[in-house]
Order: sequence, then structure tokens, then C-alpha cells
Amino acid sequence: MSVTLTTEDLIIGGKRVPSATGKTYETLNPATGEVLAQVAEAGIEDVDRAVAAARQAFDEGPWARWPAGRRTKVMLKVAQLINERVNELATLESKNCGKTIRDATAEVKGVAMCFEYYAGAATKIFGQTIPVYGSGLDYTLREPVGVAGQIIPWNYPIVMAGWKLAPALAAGCCVVLKPAKQTPLSALALGQICLEAGVPAGVVNVITGSGPLIGAALVRHPGVDKIAFTGSTEVGRELMRMASDNITRISLELGGKSANIIFADADIAKAAEKAVIGSFINAGQDCTVRSRILVQREAVDEFTRRFVERVQQLRVGDPLDPKTEIGAIISPQQKARVEEYIEIGQHEGATLACGGKTPDDASLAHGNFLLPTVFTDVKSEMRIGQEEIFGPVVVVIPFDTEEEAVRIANSTIYGLSGSIWTRDIGRAHRVARKVRTGTLSINSNDSVHLEAPFGGYGQSGIGRELGMYGIELYTEVKNIYVDLD
Repeated sequence: MSVTLTTEDLIIGGKRVPSATGKTYETLNPATGEVLAQVAEAGIEDVDRAVAAARQAFDEGPWARWPAGRRTKVMLKVAQLINERVNELATLESKNCGKTIRDATAEVKGVAMCFEYYAGAATKIFGQTIPVYGSGLDYTLREPVGVAGQIIPWNYPIVMAGWKLAPALAAGCCVVLKPAKQTPLSALALGQICLEAGVPAGVVNVITGSGPLIGAALVRHPGVDKIAFTGSTEVGRELMRMASDNITRISLELGGKSANIIFADADIAKAAEKAVIGSFINAGQDCTVRSRILVQREAVDEFTRRFVERVQQLRVGDPLDPKTEIGAIISPQQKARVEEYIEIGQHEGATLACGGKTPDDASLAHGNFLLPTVFTDVKSEMRIGQEEIFGPVVVVIPFDTEEEAVRIANSTIYGLSGSIWTRDIGRAHRVARKVRTGTLSINSNDSVHLEAPFGGYGQSGIGRELGMYGIELYTEVKNIYVDLD
């Protein structure tokens, strides 16, 4: 029996439209391999159409000119519609990117909270009055940057769409959103919700298809004032080069190899338990996962025993089963990449403590599953200790002194997140000041708080998202001087 698939069109100028060429592609469920939908495959002409729609909406439309409180009401309506469709959106997200339904549900609710937060922020974008030498009045305005091109990854599709859209809309910008080719469905659904909530035509446009083709065209487009990208460091470097041609403003949230530093005086049982989720959330496909666990040598045996024992109990399986703790990897290609790193780790001399293979469960044979993997006896300079694997692989690295822990933590090109576990509050603050990373947690593995800035040092990116810092990414500062003489 044949199955009739839905066709998901682009969102341009307030309408659902096919690509200019009429081409489509299949988007898949990584847990089963089944085709979920046919999706419009945008080309260069569609980028031009979307940017033109956003440009017209910004230059001539009402959104940026509305009182901030009116934007607030529309954004609260977006949040309301998301909350009314949590189950529908979470199921869609779980199917399209392989994450557990439990995580997907929490993430959808978080997107609603994101729109609520920035709905409130819209009325709190302030300028300043500045005392200057002279008799005049000097003041600043924060104005929307204009048309924002936003490129988001496949690991958190609806979350990243929310993080990008909400502050841009609050600031009064218009947007062309480009989701990852593998995971377009929830971004399209969110774009549709924005239209239903009353966001004017052209303010939110969503185009789907090849990243190298249409993502590059979006970055290079002279009608785009600002680019926001979340993805790999390698792609981020290339986008910076492209953006330089037009001096387009760019913010980048890139890779990570975050360190979870555990001192011997910490609550080892708690640290080991929390490290499991901190290391393997979203099957390790998260730039903030604590993929390097640095343990003081006196505690490394106890920690490793507790940690490995709990990791081996993790339930890998059908993402739609509420009991599942580890879902699918996004694609066969990504699974193969992770498996290659597992081989590299063994060749480098690290000890494979657990995992490192596909599950034996025959019901998972058609999906992209791997057992959570732990390496011990790892040296910091090994490739598995330096490079972002982006899968369910964690390394345990011993250290002796506080100074050595800091040196190892700072030894990669990244600086996105991390944790420090100790009962010594002085040490906690001392080490936190020395570790060069954008977000740190003490006696916790929580990296992200909607109200607080998020972003990285080094090659983990440029700029800060979330909180009121997220508004700054989408505004320009204009200085005005009035001569009063």
C-alpha cells in the first residue's frame, strides 16, 4: 500500500509557496528511516524572493514601526499557540530529528517560554542620555538592524528557531530563517504559527534546502543586514569569510568540547549521576555536552565505576517511547563519523569502558542508534580529547592539581560551556575565573538559562544569545546630538 506524503512548501511573503523550480526532497525519521514528508527544495531564486519579501516588510511594512507593546501582544499569541500544540510539535520534532519525546516536549515548552520572555523584552529596549562636553543634549536609540538571515542546525531545530526568531522579532527585525536540510518540519510549523498569530506578511520567511547552496546565498545577499548562525566551527569560519564581502554583521554559536571538572572533595555520587545526562543528552549531539570529564586522580576510580555503571543502564530505543533516554543519531553519515572516532580512540590507546557499538535490539536495526560510549585512560592531546565528536562518546581524563585541571580545560580551540564540582567555594570561584569558556556551572551541569547570556570563547563563536544580550544582536545603536544654544 502506498502512503500519501504531505508536501511542505516554503514560507515567503506570508504565503506557503513551492520552490521556484518545483523541486522537492524527502525528509526522514532517523530512528526508522521512514520518509516523513516531501519538502520544497529552495534555490537561489527563492533566496532572492525571501530576502525581497523581508526587505519590503522591513522598509515599508508596519512591524518595525509598531509600538513595542503591539509586537508584545503578537508574540504572546505565538507563545499561546505553541503551548496549545505542545504534543503535536513535540511529536513532529521527535520524528524528524530522533530525539526522545520527553526531551522534545520540554524543548517545545521552552520555545513558548522564549517567545514569552522576548515579548516582554520588546518594551524594554532602552537608549541612554549621555552627558557630553558642551551645552547640547546627547542621546542614543536602539533600532532594529533590519533583515536578519538566520541559519540553524539539526540537533535542536525548534529550539534554535525560537532562540533566533524571538529576539529578532522583539527588536523589530524581519527574518529569513533557514533550517537544516535534514530537519525542516518544526521550523516550518513555527513559521506558520507566527503567521496565524498575526505577524505581518514578509516579517517571517522560512526557506528549506541545501545549506551550502542557499545558506551561502543568504550570507552573501546584499539585502541581508545581519547573519545569525548556529552550527559547526568549520562552517562558521567559511560564513565569516562570506559575510566579509558586504561587511554583514554576523553572530556565531559554534562547536564545543566542554570540560566537566570534578575535584576529589566533590559529592562524587551526585557528580557521576549528573554527568550522565550532562554527557549524553540528545545522544551527545549538543555543543554544550560535557564530552570531557576531568577527574582528580584520587577520585577517578570511584567516579568512573559509578559513571560507567549508570551509563550502561541508559535505555536506548524508540524516541517516541516515554521511557527512552537515548534516541537516534541524526543520519547514517553522522553515525559513521562517530563510529570512526570510536575506532580512533582505541587506536590512540584509550580504554573503551562501555558502549562503542550498535544496540542488539533488532527493532532498532533500521535506525541510527549507538550505545553511549565511555573512554578512560585518555590523554588530553588525543584526538578524542580534542575534537568535537558530536555523538554519544565521552572521555575521562585524570588530573592531579587545580592548575593542571585548568590547563587541560583550556587546551582545546573551543570555549563554550563547562562545569566545576567541588565543596570548596573558594576553589570553585577561582577555577571559574581561570577557565576560558562562555558559560560555567558550579556543582551543576546546566548550561542554558533563557534569561542569561549564552555563547562561547575562542572558536566556539562570536556574540551572546538569550537574555537581553540576545536583543543586542538584532539592534543598532544610533547616537543623536541636539544643539540647545
